[in-house]
Amino acid sequence: MKFIHYLEKITGVGIFPLTSLTIFFVFFIAMAVWTLKADKRYISALKQIPFPEDGNQ
Repeated sequence: MKFIHYLEKITGVGIFPLTSLTIFFVFFIAMAVWTLKADKRYISALKQIPFPEDGNQ
């Protein structure tokens, strides 16, 4: 028996895809707003974390 048949027996299973899509878009929009409003100096500092430009290699 396929897995889809088990899902058909669950009452209200149709709300899960809509809930997942809503959570995804809320998270995506929140991250986009944070990125646009973040302090540019903070973003520059984060960019330097993997490869500091202090000359020590």
